[in-house]
Amino acid sequence: MAADLVKTSGKLPAQLLSIPPVPWRDPHTVSPKDLGIYINTLEQACLDQPQSADLRTCLGMAYAVNYDVYKSMDALEAATRLDPTHFWAQLKYGELQYRLRALVVAERETARAVELAENGWQLSLARRQLQEIRRLNRESTRNITWDKPLMMPALVLSALMLLVVVAMAWQ
Repeated sequence: MAADLVKTSGKLPAQLLSIPPVPWRDPHTVSPKDLGIYINTLEQACLDQPQSADLRTCLGMAYAVNYDVYKSMDALEAATRLDPTHFWAQLKYGELQYRLRALVVAERETARAVELAENGWQLSLARRQLQEIRRLNRESTRNITWDKPLMMPALVLSALMLLVVVAMAWQ
């Protein structure tokens, strides 16, 4: 493995022994091969323990480091469904939405993480993320929600295109 791997002690709590340690300090320095091995290990662990929100959260983070957004989103959504009170799953899901600039969703999910924080450190992480999201909202980052039907504009555009084709064929 690479020189940037994190060393772990054998004194982990029993519930965390099944979670593989994160193999990087800086996500930009981990090799794709090591990341692929880590993702495969996590996928297998998720198959072995399908009710573990911790494993799904780690898998979602690994997918995000691998720039696989859809798989990351699926894993983090599964983690929040499995355990709605899981702080890290909620925070990382909000962070993924923030990085995708889906700020409305990111603010809602991060606000839930603030409510789930169990200590001052978690609370400060969630509040800092929420503060950054709200700053982006204030500074004119556009948030377009696609909640309006597009059928009528599509029909009008099609009719106009048909009209142009007929007009060109007429001449």
